[in-house]
Amino acid sequence: MGKQSQYVSRQPDEHGIIDWSDEENAVWRDLVARQLKHIPGKACDEYMAGLELLDMPLDRIPQLHEINAVLEATTGWQVAQVPALIPFDKFFELLANKQFPVATFIRTREEFDYLQEPDIFHEIFGHCPLLTNPAFAHFTHQYGKLGLNATPKERVYLARLYWFTVEFGLLQTKDGLRIYGGGILSSPGETEYAIHSDKPERKPLVPLDALRTPYRIDIMQPIYYTIESTDKLFEIADLDIMALVHEAMELGLFEPKFPPKNAA
Repeated sequence: MGKQSQYVSRQPDEHGIIDWSDEENAVWRDLVARQLKHIPGKACDEYMAGLELLDMPLDRIPQLHEINAVLEATTGWQVAQVPALIPFDKFFELLANKQFPVATFIRTREEFDYLQEPDIFHEIFGHCPLLTNPAFAHFTHQYGKLGLNATPKERVYLARLYWFTVEFGLLQTKDGLRIYGGGILSSPGETEYAIHSDKPERKPLVPLDALRTPYRIDIMQPIYYTIESTDKLFEIADLDIMALVHEAMELGLFEPKFPPKNAA
């Protein structure tokens, strides 16, 4: 989160409205249309229910107040406009206050398929539907409170738990694998890969294991952790996660399941 971004977030006017260009709205329209073809039968029911509740416009980028009206009414959350990249302190402070950070820029056509940094499509389309779900909202809130009071080293471990749940989590349901992680749900390639590919490992989530599992942000994930339902997030949120973080620190990390970045 500390590196520089080529993108600059759009600032809202005095009424909180962002004046998106026709091209930016068209990029949103095309991203949403493409992903709506991929997620049926792969996204979890809670996500699909949240998508219906949010009732996002298909032809333009939603204004943040439109999203806030639904989140406030369902779980008491809000989205907060932020610059393209923010420090960890600010990230955790926002989550601790039930505010989900949304960088107000959208990727260019040149980076249509993959963008390393989270844009408004990733944050709104990928994450906000599940913020209408009480278990997911509670987990994210607890996570923010923990991170706010953690040391920099503890935060590195906490980040892995967030990665394997909020960003890249899967459900193992009676109907088969379903996705709840926003990093998957905003990527057509990873949506297909996470559910149908035989390459990645899929393991039941043990929080201590997730805290010890290295990851890379720029590859298809070699491992996904599964939970039986989003309600399991209530249980995980109420564990003594910081005690698990300290245990993970003592035990150390698992061997990475991917090559080093410069050798990939």
